[in-house]
Amino acid sequence: MRTHQRMGLSVVVVAGLLATGCQSKHKDVVAFLKAHEHEVSAIEYRLGIPDAVQISAPQVLEIDQVTQTIRPDGKVSLRLLGPVKVVGMTEKEVAAKLTRLLEPYYEDPKVQVRVTAYRSKKIYLSGMVGNGSGSGGGNASTTYEQWRAIPYTGRDTVLDILAQTNLSFLAWESQIKVIRSSPDKSARREIQVDVAHMIRTGDTSRNVLLQPNDILVVPPTPLGWLGLRVQEFMFTFNPLVQGYQYPAAVKDANDVYNDTNN
Repeated sequence: MRTHQRMGLSVVVVAGLLATGCQSKHKDVVAFLKAHEHEVSAIEYRLGIPDAVQISAPQVLEIDQVTQTIRPDGKVSLRLLGPVKVVGMTEKEVAAKLTRLLEPYYEDPKVQVRVTAYRSKKIYLSGMVGNGSGSGGGNASTTYEQWRAIPYTGRDTVLDILAQTNLSFLAWESQIKVIRSSPDKSARREIQVDVAHMIRTGDTSRNVLLQPNDILVVPPTPLGWLGLRVQEFMFTFNPLVQGYQYPAAVKDANDVYNDTNN
């Protein structure tokens, strides 16, 4: 009876600590609520190493439909133009630069550039998340904590990222945290997002627009947390149990072998 009471008390204490520790200040909420900047952010995505871009220039056969990965020196190699530095630029800025470089060879060249592989910037997930996409891949029933890195595209929200992973059945969906990391301690921010409420009510006011190096933390439920701690505790005893069982298994196999031959 005392054991059950202690376990119940542990769950209550854990729930209280997690709920209290995740309260967001108003200024932190304001710093995160940028969902209205979707289009601006997408336009302002700046290329990095080793992103890949595709160039569309119907009048310029040398580079039309060419896909290039940005080299370690921040450049792409193009026929007719040679190495062109594009790192740190937006798609429109690269298109404008290529247009200027082509003008001595072509009259009014039309150039468009789009990113085909986002590799230079990441958003990180920690906690009760699976390995696959939310459409059925991965392991939604995972019972251990994981780390994942997802490419940043410039228009990623909390729901966008979570939709790309399978949350564990142990995930505490009302206590998901978004941490805005920074080397500068004063610039770090943290906000709590109730994804369960968001999905249930359609209130997307906290479906915040993420930035590179943001960290999404998906904690386990109080009971899930307790189960994980028990699992960790029992893990230390597995080698002892296996060492005890192995000789018996060998003896059983030997007995079966002898009986079969006889």
